[in-house]
Amino acid sequence: MAEATPRPRRKRNALEPSLRERGIYLLPNLFTTAALFAGFYAIVQAMNGKYEHAAVAIFIAMVMDGLDGRVARMTNTQSAFGAEYDSLSDMVSFGVAPALVVYVWALKPMGKLGWIAAFIYCASAALRLARFNTKLGTADKRYFQGLPSPAAAALLAGLVWVAFDNDIAGDFIFYPWFKMKWIAWSVTLFAGLSMVTDLRFYSGKEINLKNSVPFVVILLIVLAFVLISYSPPEVLFFVALVYALSGYVLWLMLFSKPKAVLGNQVSESEN
Repeated sequence: MAEATPRPRRKRNALEPSLRERGIYLLPNLFTTAALFAGFYAIVQAMNGKYEHAAVAIFIAMVMDGLDGRVARMTNTQSAFGAEYDSLSDMVSFGVAPALVVYVWALKPMGKLGWIAAFIYCASAALRLARFNTKLGTADKRYFQGLPSPAAAALLAGLVWVAFDNDIAGDFIFYPWFKMKWIAWSVTLFAGLSMVTDLRFYSGKEINLKNSVPFVVILLIVLAFVLISYSPPEVLFFVALVYALSGYVLWLMLFSKPKAVLGNQVSESEN
């Protein structure tokens, strides 16, 4: 009996996506969607005057944003779609939402100065994300160039949450020359401009969660949870503020180091 002639396979057009390429990985994009929802929820709550809920929603978006990338790497489900979707989600959750929350809470009575500061923050977040996406393959993974947008958002959301927790409204006046709205204005500009600087901020990406750690590390994690549960607004705002200042401290350390080395070389040449 003669063997059946195999049917020739249809050649796939180069522009025709494969079955695998048509699909979208569900698990990491669920976390990204949750972050996007939290950012949108923060905007809605700010418009309704519920600033505490808005601030908490931004922090929840930070947690979801931190998980989606790690889940994608751990499950080997990275994709170009996921990277683009994550950037768009970050723009809403850490660019638009914090700017709108702080504007409605404290900057609105300032008129043009208020919305200009909010716009500078929002535009800086967009520029920061665009620069990050274009330097994915060349940047040093140990450091971020410029303050990351989630940290900048935490700084603004933490300020709003701390003030609300202490019954301080956005129009609160400490002294005739010291008003809450000017503090919010300064922090908004500081966070926005820090995102577009060339300062280096520690990324923590080299930390491998699969590796074993000393017992003291687990103890420190437990203590961190205790501190956060004791006073979430103050602790989270303090951590965000310290991290935002760390880039400037690192810059000062690197700026002073070459001078010391140059001074030693000069003294050795004179001898």
